[in-house]
Amino acid sequence: MQILSLKKKALNTDDWMGAIITFAIASLWIVSLVGSFHIFVTQISWLLLVCSILIRTYLHTGLFILAHESMHGNLIPNHQHLNKIVGRLMLGIYGFLPYDRCFANHINHHRYPSQSGDPDFHGDATNPIHWYCKFMSEYFPLQSLITFIASMIVIMAILMIVFHVALINLILFWLLPLILSSLQLFFFGTYLPHRQVDNNLNFSPRLHSDRYAVLWSFLSCYNFGHYHWEHHAYPHIPWYKLPKALYRNH
Repeated sequence: MQILSLKKKALNTDDWMGAIITFAIASLWIVSLVGSFHIFVTQISWLLLVCSILIRTYLHTGLFILAHESMHGNLIPNHQHLNKIVGRLMLGIYGFLPYDRCFANHINHHRYPSQSGDPDFHGDATNPIHWYCKFMSEYFPLQSLITFIASMIVIMAILMIVFHVALINLILFWLLPLILSSLQLFFFGTYLPHRQVDNNLNFSPRLHSDRYAVLWSFLSCYNFGHYHWEHHAYPHIPWYKLPKALYRNH
């Protein structure tokens, strides 16, 4: 009974942490977006402009990370229905992406990591450009791309006409961060951990985890780059606990 009580307490703690982190990232994304609407681009320094874009990019990546956690049931573990609803919402805000398709792709990614059945993997691991194009086509098929373009046109038109938001602000602080976010997710979260190593011609899952500083791991891709092996080994561990999972392998 005591062991069951401790497990239940741990799950409740993860629920609490997951909900707090979700609220924090989503709130920061909304506040930073609304704040960026009031920036006069021509009147701020290049350094501040670049920093603002990078912060927006990182927060945008966070939305996808939250959706990814939902796919593993880690976002709100004790309330799976709410877990999936929040995941759908985060993925919709990220880029109007279909949750069910992304979920199916991610299941296959874990089932066939770095193999031909992995939708996130490209046979020509030496060419990151080709790999990135395949990666994007899996998550942004033609139907999703049309939905994204149509939705963004409508939303931008409303923001420009009703709220008088400058087009340059929408491009710099919304569209550009989305593009940079996709590159961040691809390069740090997919390409580096899953690229072909040791001339592995059979595409067997030769996953690895770079042992960099925890801070850099957090900043590069919410721990999914440098602790990617740990994620595949322990998919039900939340992203913020992945550095601790490293020690289970020693």
